[in-house]
Amino acid sequence: MFQLISKMQWSVILLFLMGQICLIDCQLYEYHYINEEKTWTEAQQYCRENHTDLATVSNMADMKRLNRTRAGDKREAWIGLYDQTDGIRTWYWSLPGLEFNESETKWHPGEPNDVNHGNENCGHLNKNLTWTDTKCDHKRPFLCYDETNRTQKYHLIREEKTWQKAQSYCREKHTDLISGMKQLQDGEVERVMNSVKDETYIYFGLFRDTWRWSDGSSFSFRHWNDQLNNPKFNTGQCAMAVFKDEGRWSSEECKTRKNPFICYEDKVILINEKMNWEDALYYCRDHYHDLVTITSLDEQRWIQEKAKNASTDYVWMGLRYTCTLDFWFWVSDEVVRYKNWASGEPVDDCDMSGAMETGGEHKWRKMNDLEEFNFICSKE
Repeated sequence: MFQLISKMQWSVILLFLMGQICLIDCQLYEYHYINEEKTWTEAQQYCRENHTDLATVSNMADMKRLNRTRAGDKREAWIGLYDQTDGIRTWYWSLPGLEFNESETKWHPGEPNDVNHGNENCGHLNKNLTWTDTKCDHKRPFLCYDETNRTQKYHLIREEKTWQKAQSYCREKHTDLISGMKQLQDGEVERVMNSVKDETYIYFGLFRDTWRWSDGSSFSFRHWNDQLNNPKFNTGQCAMAVFKDEGRWSSEECKTRKNPFICYEDKVILINEKMNWEDALYYCRDHYHDLVTITSLDEQRWIQEKAKNASTDYVWMGLRYTCTLDFWFWVSDEVVRYKNWASGEPVDDCDMSGAMETGGEHKWRKMNDLEEFNFICSKE
């Protein structure tokens, strides 16, 4: 272990001195446009046999990558989103990466009541910041959120739109509809809501649906076309990207319709074996490439989806603390810029490495190297 750590330490020192820390945008997955016409099920089988699965799309950055794969082809293409036949609806936050927690809600008494029998699938805020479920095609004002360091973080848009068009507006001009308890409990949101009339309902980033991803991931990102609630245009239980409509999605009949399709290739893999950190490191280097590195929020969100399937409470990452040099670093020689430490972490200590929680908020924690957990390897 001493030789391994020494080599890593000097590698990081040299990179700092030379100013050559790697800034390459290493994707954890890539898309493949398959120019063969198949039904959705046939496309799913092809992707699972030749790549990983039909395309999962987690955010707008993925949509841009998806649009670049088809090399000008304007035809529709299947993606990995399908509608469950059992019709179980699940609540989601519009902002990607936030998980809805049933135990942390602020429903108005008697809500959600779904008085329209399966059609009340969007949420709006009352003046007192309680929630009500409503039909998504009603037109309401709405609240947008900015992730950037602007002076003003929340924006009340008084122009009335359907929930879906409100979401599109927020994503184009800001970050998204406000989402999650942390934002909703911000005092600035309360001040904004004090400016509206008592009878005014405001859309926020809460919705529910029965759609699921083929690979089992729980990403809430949706990019439907403006005809989502029009049965004339959306007639089936499988989703396709319509590239003549900027890649927006339509739902179509799955069994007979044939389209080209988009697969994805995963560049990371969860190893469901228990190992200490050093054994995990060598396993990844012997069988794949390395223990995984996380350099951005988007990468964190992708990795935490994999971590949910682990059999241990934590998974090892390629994050290591060096006592001699007194800092944390990635074994891939990346500097630790993006951080997702749990509150109070890390208290620096020798023989410690970084592990991610497999549940809850998927925060990072320092763990003794000798602990045995599942781990995640990068493939390249």
